[in-house]
Amino acid sequence: MRIALVHDYLNQYGGAERVLETFAEIFPEAPIYTLFYDREKTLNRFEGRVKGTSFLDNKAVVNNHRAFIPLMPLAASRINLRDQYDVVLSSSAGYGKGIRYNGHTIHINYCHTPLRYAWEHQRYFNWGPIAKFLSAPIFWYLRSWDKSAGQRPKVLLANSEYIAKKIKDYYGRESGVLYPPVDLKIFYRDKTIKKSGYFLAVGRMLAYKRFDLIIQAFIRLNLPLLVVGGGPELENLKQLAKSSKINFLPFVKEEELKNLYNGAEALIFPQEEDFGLVAAEAQACGTPVIAYSRGGAKEIVQDGMTGIFFHHQTVEDVVMAVKKFLLSSFDEEVIRQSAKRFSKTRFKNKILEIISKLN
Repeated sequence: MRIALVHDYLNQYGGAERVLETFAEIFPEAPIYTLFYDREKTLNRFEGRVKGTSFLDNKAVVNNHRAFIPLMPLAASRINLRDQYDVVLSSSAGYGKGIRYNGHTIHINYCHTPLRYAWEHQRYFNWGPIAKFLSAPIFWYLRSWDKSAGQRPKVLLANSEYIAKKIKDYYGRESGVLYPPVDLKIFYRDKTIKKSGYFLAVGRMLAYKRFDLIIQAFIRLNLPLLVVGGGPELENLKQLAKSSKINFLPFVKEEELKNLYNGAEALIFPQEEDFGLVAAEAQACGTPVIAYSRGGAKEIVQDGMTGIFFHHQTVEDVVMAVKKFLLSSFDEEVIRQSAKRFSKTRFKNKILEIISKLN
């Protein structure tokens, strides 16, 4: 069977890219197509696998890709796989659904989210009234394109019930739910690592992920916090963190990340996320999660059993949740068992089952 893998773009390494990496493990001969590719920013994980890119594949776009969002639907449509493949398996939060191929090709789309910049742009672009007025036609175009592209795959898989509802609302289509994969051989409770008294935050430093709430809360709490990751908000967050108890680390390899999860008292997860792979990984290590009670976190965390929810994205709510956590106790084995729902083995088997049923 001839299989191609498609991903929106490869200029960062996060949860979506880990899903693509798992697809690449399932199908080691399958080439990858993407709008643009940066080897260093994806930690060399896809070197030798990327066969095709679009006209947007240049340094200016790689380093400032959000400025080129209006061109991405066109760039996706210019990638034409013709009749080279029997199955196209796309990992997409937007543009991967829009590639072209022969009508006999079966397209399976793993949807991390409908195109967020089209449907929820107010959340990501805090513009004034003039900019909103001038940009309205662009967002209308993106919504129209994304809805049309959402009809193309034969099978839609959502990464959470939360995203399945958005697919229904925005595309008018049903989708199966398949949680993203956690490698339980890498992320596990290592009892040689003792809890070290610090709290942990992990991820890309983007405004909507609300790392600022965590930092402000831990300044008030005067408790140790370790922030792991990088991104455009990193310098702002470092300036905000006026406490010797708040420290930063760049993205680390999985083995080190496993150690950090194991040593943490809890992972703090303040954002509304499509799923939240770092929360699932932390729980695989037996570490509870203090999370905002919206989005994919509601499907990962069981309040009072595997973590604690807070219900408003405010500093006060984060502070109260941490104080509640300090007065609570958790069974790390219960937490670890709960995370088995997200195992990489289960994910791989389900993908293979879906493809086998279509052929």
